[in-house]
Amino acid sequence: MKIALVNHGCPKNLVDSELMLGMLSERGFEITLDDKEADIVIINTCSFIHDAEKESVQSILEIANEGKKVIVTGCLAQKHKEELKDAIPEISALIGTSNINEIVDVVEKIANEKTEKYISRVSEKPEYIYPETVERQQITMGASSYIKIADGCNYHCGYCIIPQLRGEYHSRPIEKIVEEAKHLADKGVTEIILIAQDTTSYGIDLYGKQMLPQLLRELNKIENISWIRIMYAYPSQVSDELLDTMAELDKVVKYIDLPLQHYDKLILKAMRRPDFDYMELVNKIRAKVPNVAIRTAFIVGYPGETDAQFEKLYDFVKKAKFDRMGVFEYSKEKNTTSYDLPDHVSAAIKKQRYNKLMELQQTISTEVNKSFIGKTIPCIVEGITDDGVVIMRSQHDAPEIDGLVYANTQNTVVPGDIENVLIENSDEYDLFGKIV
Repeated sequence: MKIALVNHGCPKNLVDSELMLGMLSERGFEITLDDKEADIVIINTCSFIHDAEKESVQSILEIANEGKKVIVTGCLAQKHKEELKDAIPEISALIGTSNINEIVDVVEKIANEKTEKYISRVSEKPEYIYPETVERQQITMGASSYIKIADGCNYHCGYCIIPQLRGEYHSRPIEKIVEEAKHLADKGVTEIILIAQDTTSYGIDLYGKQMLPQLLRELNKIENISWIRIMYAYPSQVSDELLDTMAELDKVVKYIDLPLQHYDKLILKAMRRPDFDYMELVNKIRAKVPNVAIRTAFIVGYPGETDAQFEKLYDFVKKAKFDRMGVFEYSKEKNTTSYDLPDHVSAAIKKQRYNKLMELQQTISTEVNKSFIGKTIPCIVEGITDDGVVIMRSQHDAPEIDGLVYANTQNTVVPGDIENVLIENSDEYDLFGKIV
């Protein structure tokens, strides 16, 4: 009996997928990443915005039409529950976000056909607790690996449904995270990437205070780990202690992912986000962590956003000159407070604002990248093209969302190696050079 898994969504979802595969592998099931040769296909879904839902539903329909038995897990199953089964009757089972430890039981029942045609394991109130005894079976093995340090969220941002899908914030114990990092290092992982809905709140629920700095210090001691990267920092939780720790520890890359979402105070209040002056925070980060790269993300077209408020955001981006930036058009999601707000912005204006902000960022990114020409920087090897060019990433680039470094070399390199690269050229997103 072969089991395949199709993963959608964020790195946090990827970790859940790897945990489920680990549970199934321990029970002796044969795992394949080719759904064509599988008897049962698990589809781990995303439901963050409408486009992500559409992609997940398309995947379910395609695989169901191939006559496979389909188990739908993750956020879409949690959000829509029985509605999803009614809409797609071919689904064999639904498993919610906090029920992934039931995957083996569900697969065994479906595999042995000792059950009715449909199984539902979706908790009404999700409460995600990390299954510490399970060894992840990694789908992507390479230079980098994600470590989920917490899940759930205690914030209720106006556009976001995640707290309803994942429950309250739960941190993992420091010793368990360190143990997992050591295990990944033994398997050849060079870079670990810390993820949660909000990494900066790590430890408050377990230890009564923010413990990300202490966690970083423990991870920094692991011999075979070269880089430690922090994603998903929450603006009001970026403490002086965290920034000082980032600056001090040699393995913590000088990079912070800080989704700010907007700059106008009234829009931030409507979003239920911290509404202090983000320029001060950006300046403080740069002052405390030399050569830091700041990645951020913004939402344009939030209900009620006026031309003047968008221009305020635009001017902030122009002034702040973020090293990396993503922009999202506001997506109207049911069960969020923004859903019923007045003055929704038209699709055409959202697209226009998106394009204007991204064009500005391309100009900024081009300038930032040009500043590296003539410099030698450490880069991690990701792979090699057919014509021998080494694909790499700098400390300022997270996997899959940021740019790449393309380097020539006469030497043999392997994924995970960290090599010094002399940067000779650049474009708006990528750097080009040679290993020296």
